[in-house]
Amino acid sequence: MRRQVLFVILAVLLLRIPFLNQAIQGDDIYYLAGAQHAQIDPLHPNHARYVFLGGMVDMRGHPHPPFNAWFLGLLLALSGDIYEAPFHAAYILFSLIAALSVLFIARRFSPRPLWAVLLFLSVPAFVINGNSLEADVPFAAFWLASIALAGRAVSVLPLALASLTAFQAVFLTPILLVHAWLFARRSKAAWMVAFTPVAVIGGWQAFEFLSTGRLPASVLTGYLHSYGFQALEQKLRNALALLIHSLWIVFPLLLPPALLAAWRRKKAAEAFLAAWILVFFAGAVAVFFAGSARYLLPIAAPLAILASWLSVRRLAWGFGLQMALSLALAAVNYHHWDGYRQFAASLKEQAAARRVWINGEWGLRFYMEADGGLPLIEGQAVRPGEMVVSSALAYPVPFTTGGAVLAPVAEREIASPLPFRLIGLDTRSAYSTASRGFLPFGFSTGPIDRVRAELAVERQPVLADLAMNAPEAAQQIVSGVYQLEENRWRWMGEKAVVLLKSPDRALPLRARFHIPAAARARRITLSLDGVEVASRQFAAPGAYTLATPPLKPARDTATVTLSVDRTFSVPGDRRRLGMVLAALGFAE
Repeated sequence: MRRQVLFVILAVLLLRIPFLNQAIQGDDIYYLAGAQHAQIDPLHPNHARYVFLGGMVDMRGHPHPPFNAWFLGLLLALSGDIYEAPFHAAYILFSLIAALSVLFIARRFSPRPLWAVLLFLSVPAFVINGNSLEADVPFAAFWLASIALAGRAVSVLPLALASLTAFQAVFLTPILLVHAWLFARRSKAAWMVAFTPVAVIGGWQAFEFLSTGRLPASVLTGYLHSYGFQALEQKLRNALALLIHSLWIVFPLLLPPALLAAWRRKKAAEAFLAAWILVFFAGAVAVFFAGSARYLLPIAAPLAILASWLSVRRLAWGFGLQMALSLALAAVNYHHWDGYRQFAASLKEQAAARRVWINGEWGLRFYMEADGGLPLIEGQAVRPGEMVVSSALAYPVPFTTGGAVLAPVAEREIASPLPFRLIGLDTRSAYSTASRGFLPFGFSTGPIDRVRAELAVERQPVLADLAMNAPEAAQQIVSGVYQLEENRWRWMGEKAVVLLKSPDRALPLRARFHIPAAARARRITLSLDGVEVASRQFAAPGAYTLATPPLKPARDTATVTLSVDRTFSVPGDRRRLGMVLAALGFAE
């Protein structure tokens, strides 16, 4: 037993040490926001607020309870700043807990426990996501420790920690009830301990409600609705992607014979492992929405244990091929996030001299924020002299340039010399999200992402009458107007602000727009250089024109504002919509 433990510890260290300098990636940035908030409010790290996809959000709606933010907050308090290598070194603890827990479980259910651990260590999601600061591996560690200690009172501790790491810990309750029925039917402790996740998650929700007046579950439900994450199409894509990922948890050639052999044995051990897999997989299909491979980490252990019954020859081939694939994917993942880190470093001097807006998420945003950049809010007006750093991949949001044009400063393609892709501009991989395809991973030599830095340069408006589909529109729209649709019109928000060239003589100022049936706007107001020049109440939806008497602005450039009295929004679209704008300007 001692030799097996030492072997597992050595294997985990060999797997993790080469990736200690992994760049900040994926959702790391949001957990780090919680860690930073924990420095001022230790009991409520999830009360952080940050910009997400162009809008300000409340972390109480985050789909994970606060353990991971607490752990990162502790590391931050000890180190004083965020350092990649020490933080990743600390997270090796969770990989060790997970691997050793698999060893203890496999010693009960497999004739080859070390092979079960090796198969688990080669799971792509464990190899790749174990190099992040996200909650997936910590949750898997506590989940596995709970099952390793199942039936004992001491399992309350990992069960509680799992429940404070991810809501899906509630799936442990039915799984542990099956374990109690099969192996500890007369143990009252085994039956009672199984309900720990329900009690802990309920207790945390009650604590948040009593201390702040809001249930985190209600905030999360609101965000799931507003972002459309629980739409039927999302759920179907999630289910298909998870089914495909389940076939790659162990090397696919091992899975069919392993399941067939388990079916033939039909012992209590196989019944428990099957219940573990089926309960969690059904729950994952029901609650998740992105179809990411990392969601299925909690069922990697039982699949590895079932596969470990195969011949050593098969296991050696399967482990070798799967580990080679997982390490290649982890290397591609390293190249992706390190590309953002290098690009941010190359802009350090230029960014120090001006305001920088970050139009993207993930690691690019982290490293640019570390140098003083600000996340771009949807519809943000970028002024002359300011810089915008954008990603083509990381969910850029629309913004306006306030009459300026964007001049390229720097550009880089983020790529990897290895022809695998977890996510990218031209891949159909569903490893991180099923929004682009359903492959477990992609093959490509194309760029993973394109990032660029652009400087806003002042430009005078050239049109006095601005149609929304005019090529000059993007340079003359200041704020409050969204992207062009159907090459004809644009939605506006509560206020649309544009710059116009002043006409040579007095002309009427006209706004042409359409109030859709769903719109709540009825009073429309037109202002010129901050002075109201026209206002009218419209009784019903329809196409209208609001015009003024002939006007001659005092300056060469006129600032025109079109306002509505009320806005609305639709599920899945967080924009505040006023009405559809076709043209705005001086015309006969």
